[in-house]
Amino acid sequence: MDKKVVVIGGGAAGMIAASIAGGRGLDVTLIEKNSMVGKKLLITGKGRCNITNDCDVEELIENVPVNGKFLYSAFYTFTNMDVIELFNKLGVKTKVERGNRVFPVSDRSSDVVEALKKYMKQNNVKVLKGEVDKVESNDGCVKNIVLKNGKSITCDSVIIATGGASYPQTGSTGDGYKFARQNGHNINKIKPSLVPLETKEKWVKNLQGLTLRNISIKVLNKNNKKVYDDFGELNFNSYGISGPVILSASCYIKDMDKNDYRVIIDLKPALSNEKLDNRIQRDFDKYSTKDFEEALKGLLPQKMIPTIVELTEIDPKKIVNQISKEERKKLIYSLKNMTLNIKKYRPIKDAIVTSGGVKINEINPSTMESKLIEGLYFAGEVIDVDAYTGGFNLQIAFSTGYLAGMNC
Repeated sequence: MDKKVVVIGGGAAGMIAASIAGGRGLDVTLIEKNSMVGKKLLITGKGRCNITNDCDVEELIENVPVNGKFLYSAFYTFTNMDVIELFNKLGVKTKVERGNRVFPVSDRSSDVVEALKKYMKQNNVKVLKGEVDKVESNDGCVKNIVLKNGKSITCDSVIIATGGASYPQTGSTGDGYKFARQNGHNINKIKPSLVPLETKEKWVKNLQGLTLRNISIKVLNKNNKKVYDDFGELNFNSYGISGPVILSASCYIKDMDKNDYRVIIDLKPALSNEKLDNRIQRDFDKYSTKDFEEALKGLLPQKMIPTIVELTEIDPKKIVNQISKEERKKLIYSLKNMTLNIKKYRPIKDAIVTSGGVKINEINPSTMESKLIEGLYFAGEVIDVDAYTGGFNLQIAFSTGYLAGMNC
């Protein structure tokens, strides 16, 4: 009789795990509480789905600041090149963009979800809509799962691939931690990672909805030590800042309550102070009889002009030909050192990734099997590993899902 495997969670890790186990001839049922699988995958990478990163395996590990070494077996067994090859075979052609990020050529995350659904179908995976209440074990072995409707399913292995606690609207509501605890596992504290930041400055509200491209940022702690820098895209929200550079920066902002962090934005990173001064002087010559506010329209997005004027403390109605060299210096400083003091992370529901999870010393890194309960496996974000942006978190899901599927 075929061994019975239940996979809980129809995200990236769960769908790969189920497909791999099904491909080995096992009787596999994937249980998903949403009306559809791959709900979180659909919104990743702004709906484009950054499936992995085109770098070597050692670099993959370096981009997992939390427990990266735990993933050696997973990353070497099912590499980023294996992920790309699998999707190509499933009909999803890929391309490499800035920062070695790998996307579908179509720029549609729905193609990735459809490919994984096709992969499950090819491998005879049964998909059941339902919500698991308990994972039960007996004498140190997995016995069955119990659904919220009271129905029980007997099985030989269970793979917990429920995701973390971020984006709860996609179904990641921390259920996996409950199932792990039911079986004696310990959970490292859950925190948001890759998350927008709230600022102390209230003027960000005036910039809500504005996206800045090709800016650079640096993050300093209370000792003026640089903890991170980056170049790319940033968004302003009613509460603070978001966008790729900020999400990446949030991973480096530790012990928020003990440390005062600030983010310094350089709006013109391609220009030195001297070159920027030359550029400003050209604009000022052009608008010599206009007021200061008017003269900035070639230099900045319209929405940003009032904020920069306020930061320079120069009268917005001052005629440009009366602006002194000292005032120009203030303008240059404001453009290259726009400073925001960080108040706190946004709530975990706004985070892309959950930091924390099932303790890695209770999981076999070569198989993803629990060291406490035979037949219990973990895959993806439920484990205490998390990475920077750039496709690394999805690679974790695929690699750990593959190991769980191969070994269950």
